[in-house]
Amino acid sequence: MVQRPAVRIALCHPPACDPTAPYLAVPMLTGFLRAHGVEVLPIDANVEAFDSLLRPAPLASLRDRIEGRISKLERRPSLDHPAQLAWRALWGARGDAWAVPGGIEEATAILRDPERFHDPAHYARAVDTVDAALRVISAAHAPLEVDFTSFRTPFALTSMEEIEADAAERDPFDAWTREALIPRLRDARPDAVGLSVCFPGQLQPAYALAIKLKRALPECHLTVGGPGMTQLLVRLRGEALRRALGPFDSAVVYEGEHALLGLCRALDEQRPIADLPNVVHRDPLVGAKVVAAAASEDLALLPAPDFAGLPVGKYLSPHLVLPYDPTRGCYWGKCTFCHYGLAEAGTARYRERPVAAMVEHLSALSARWGTRYFYLSQDSVAPKTLVGFAQALTDAGLDLRWATDLKAEKYLTRERAQILRTGGAVACALGVESGAQRVLTLIDKGPPPSVVREAARNLAAAGVAVEAMCFTGFPTETAAEAMETLRLLDELRDDLAAFIVGEFHLTHGARVAEDPARFGLAETWQLDGDQLGLGLFFREARPAMHAGDAERIDRALDRLAAGWRLRRYPWAGSLSTAHTVLYYARFGRGVFRELSRVEDPGGVIGARPATAVARFDLAEAEEALEREQAIWQHLVQERRHVSRAAWRALAARQPSIGPRPGRWRFCAGEPPTPSAKRVRGRRPSGAPNGTG
Repeated sequence: MVQRPAVRIALCHPPACDPTAPYLAVPMLTGFLRAHGVEVLPIDANVEAFDSLLRPAPLASLRDRIEGRISKLERRPSLDHPAQLAWRALWGARGDAWAVPGGIEEATAILRDPERFHDPAHYARAVDTVDAALRVISAAHAPLEVDFTSFRTPFALTSMEEIEADAAERDPFDAWTREALIPRLRDARPDAVGLSVCFPGQLQPAYALAIKLKRALPECHLTVGGPGMTQLLVRLRGEALRRALGPFDSAVVYEGEHALLGLCRALDEQRPIADLPNVVHRDPLVGAKVVAAAASEDLALLPAPDFAGLPVGKYLSPHLVLPYDPTRGCYWGKCTFCHYGLAEAGTARYRERPVAAMVEHLSALSARWGTRYFYLSQDSVAPKTLVGFAQALTDAGLDLRWATDLKAEKYLTRERAQILRTGGAVACALGVESGAQRVLTLIDKGPPPSVVREAARNLAAAGVAVEAMCFTGFPTETAAEAMETLRLLDELRDDLAAFIVGEFHLTHGARVAEDPARFGLAETWQLDGDQLGLGLFFREARPAMHAGDAERIDRALDRLAAGWRLRRYPWAGSLSTAHTVLYYARFGRGVFRELSRVEDPGGVIGARPATAVARFDLAEAEEALEREQAIWQHLVQERRHVSRAAWRALAARQPSIGPRPGRWRFCAGEPPTPSAKRVRGRRPSGAPNGTG
């Protein structure tokens, strides 16, 4: 008999990430816990919090906040370095702030409307308006930068004191937490609340949310888990681990289904949690510890994700695109740059669901939620399994549309690519990484560029949109090798539907970090004062790039990207997103190439140019940004220390600026510029080409 705990848990997906579709973690945990008798209240705090902000009244309030901060700075006799940074941020978003309260309802309505969403002109204006709203949210809480992939403040996550300061002073989701979430949880009276932190951009908002929940609901057990939190916690021990728990009573590391069920049972039976596997808990002797156990689930035994209870009408999409995990872990598991958070190092062990179960699950989810659209959300899937899955969908007569990430392999012949397309594949994002064979060997990627070319062409010939995921800056990569990657993309331009070229960042748990000398690194380091140890930096033994190389690569990348209508995540024209899947399904694999040939019809809805006198010169304040970058370069590369006190000491050495009144033009979606309006009493120029 299945033991059924009488406990109720609320599972919460915090900001800040993609609000266009549900994320998989909470539905997977929900399905598993419900199958074992646990009552679950699922909450997509990400989409609900953004939905509460992306409305006229909150944005008007943020506009007034920006104007109030500008007025306060106007009264100063001069602006020091921190004030200059605030001045440029506030003025930079001033045009956006006056437009978005009047345009945001139209923008979000377009993104949810099946017809206007697919009209490129309407879509572009909606996206530009939402992006402008994000700039307003950021500027009103400056120094904050928030979007649908990140949440950054200068000292975020360096210590619990900084986390608490940001939670008090720079939390745009505070009103929703206090006015909506906390009252809902008080009414629901869960025994536990669990926060699922999947991405780095969720870490600070999750801590801020937890601090407020713990104050409001002190008797409720507060736990946390997910890849983002696992990556942070598994490297810490003892007192450092206790500090990192912060407001949480416990944390679940690695894959969470059985560990979270064990925690629910312990809470139900009022048993201690100290012996629970993979549950971080406080310890009076050492600070905090965890009983390490098997870190991966048997995927074949897990139920389908359960989306019941999520606010499906609030996602910023006209059709529901559901995530599904046919596999977990990586079947290759060798890439030296890679570390997914549900393993202590490298990637988790590869597992698959039976193909029959995949088809059964997608059929049921499609019928239950009235959607044809899915994204296969996993680390990787074996091409042979994917072909079998596509054939089974065809055999079952299911008219679905789906996309996935995929590793290029010789197995992807033209005939097999056609099976994928017939079975509903609209897009495959290939992990290309580099076009230089020496770099690929260092990465241990496996197939050479010739296999990438063949796989991309076979998929494209079948009508599947091929996306390429690449990056530059791997240790010892030269500028010439980086350009090889761009040449490969250029060579495949007729076969590629979209691409991204990121920059290498060293992460804990990657093989490069475990054996830096093997990859040409002289040293790696963390910053003194970074108590959570999230930052990891490196120095090459012999610098492979030279002065001007990065700019030359960026210019070449800009020229190449002009051949596609590419956008930032999660909009149509970015990789592996709901909106991009919907555009492929409607218009075909070449849609973003075709859109690049026409003028971008975007612009912020409600944008109106205006002018105002700025007491301090914005061009002078703009120079503070370069000085700020130099300060951080000094702290990270030379002092290797981070703290608010150290930053303030360096900031105090920077020049202040005095009043220099001038009239400036500002308009949504544009940087402020000096106004051309003539100053009263100024005589026009007599020059034949004069502009006065």
